Formats: sequence, structure tokens, C-alpha cells
Amino acid sequence: MKLTVLTYNTLFAGRDGSDDRRARAQVGLINDIQPDVFLMQEAKGFDANGGAWLYALEAQIGMRGFLAVAPRTGQNLAIFIRDPLRAVGFEVDGAHLHHALATLQVALPDSDKQITVISVHLCPNGPEVRRREAAYLAVQAAPDKLTLMTGDFNSASPHDPEPEDWLALAPHHQARYLADDLKGIDRSVLVQLEAAGWADLGHQLDPLKVPTVPTVAYRDVEFATMRCDYLLASKALAQHAQTYQVIRNATTDDASDHYPVLATFEVPQ
Repeated sequence: MKLTVLTYNTLFAGRDGSDDRRARAQVGLINDIQPDVFLMQEAKGFDANGGAWLYALEAQIGMRGFLAVAPRTGQNLAIFIRDPLRAVGFEVDGAHLHHALATLQVALPDSDKQITVISVHLCPNGPEVRRREAAYLAVQAAPDKLTLMTGDFNSASPHDPEPEDWLALAPHHQARYLADDLKGIDRSVLVQLEAAGWADLGHQLDPLKVPTVPTVAYRDVEFATMRCDYLLASKALAQHAQTYQVIRNATTDDASDHYPVLATFEVPQ
């Protein structure tokens, strides 16, 4: 079956105080794409008022949502699936990561196969913290399992060049990404994850290595121009990946500080 997956760091769930224009733009984008799976980072406020925003988004996009509360930061994670996909298990890790980790096991229709999808948002405060977080994610890359881990890794790839605007980034923002040599940008987190068996689908399918941050509306804020959001697949799933796209258009230029990423898979029944 064809499986379409969207991952998106929405920047405070698309809300700036009472202004929800970005959230409405994000809903329009999701409804245009109609993904089978939507993995959301920064679902801030989705645990308030009995989960009102979570349920509202479910209704707006026609998908079932699962929320992982980030107990220390409030930057929750969520995973949404569309019929006929069916959830068979959901786990939240709010202890070992700066924000949280959301893991959803999904049964594929007309099949005995299951796919595990993971929404992740690694710590923004330095590579040494992110390397510790990555250690908890390594075991999920079992080569014989259909597993996809997506989200904001706050990290550069070993396959990508040094960002052209790296030296122009303010030192207090550079410090979030600085390599151990205190010169270039750190790539060790993705190196560690790939060593565990995760396949970077952007590297596999996008020869241009299109950056995911910053968007047009958030230039010169806190990011160098780089890939920061990834879709990482287990060996068993990576071979079924068909397409990969960073969605850059007039809507996504200012709907968040990150661009969403879309991928499709052809998973045998």
C-alpha cells in the first residue's frame, strides 16, 4: 500500500498568543496534502482544557490524534493517523528526553504487518545532551522492523556541507550546534543515529539536500540554513521509500520557523 507521511515542527502549534493564523494555514496545508500519518512537534497547549486543541485538530483534518505530553517544557508531540490505519499501541517517554518521545504502533489494512512511527524533538541546548538522547533512540532501529522516526533533531547531517551562513550566526545561537572542536557545526548526533542503523531518507532521496530551517519569515533569528528535520527509517522500511520533499511555498514560508517534510512509501501487503 502507498503510505504518505508528513512531519512538521509547527512552532508553538501555529499560535502566537491569541493569533491562530499560522495554525489555520497549517490546517489548510495538511488538508491539501491528506497525509496518512502526520507527526507534529511543538504541539504546545494541546494538553490544556481537556485536550481541546487536540480534538479540534482531529476534527479539522479528519485524523485520529495521540498526544505525548512534555512535562518540563510543554513542547508536546503528537501523531495523527487516517483511516484505515489502526493504532495498536502508543507509548510516551517524558523522562529521558528534554521534551518527550511519542511512539505509535500502527496496523496496516488488509495485512498482518505493522509499522512503528515515532515523533521526536531533540534538545535545543547542545550536542552533548542530544547525543545522550540519541542513545535512547538507537535500539528502535532494528533492521527487520518497519520503523520511521521523524522530527526536529536540532542537528546537522554528516552528508551536508557547512551552512554558508554559519559564521554569520550569533555566537549564543552557534553554541547550540557547536562541534566539540568549538569551530564548525556538530554532526555527531546524526552520525550516532546512522551508526545504529537509521537511514536518512533526505540523504537517500534528495540530491539537493534542501534545508528545513529557517523559513523566509524567520531568517536571522536562531538557525543557520541547514537540514534540521529528518525522516529516519529502519533498513526494512528505507527500501520502500519512494519520494521525499521539503515543502517550500508561500504558505510554509511563514507558517512556522521550520519547513514541513513529506515522504511516501510503497509498503508491500
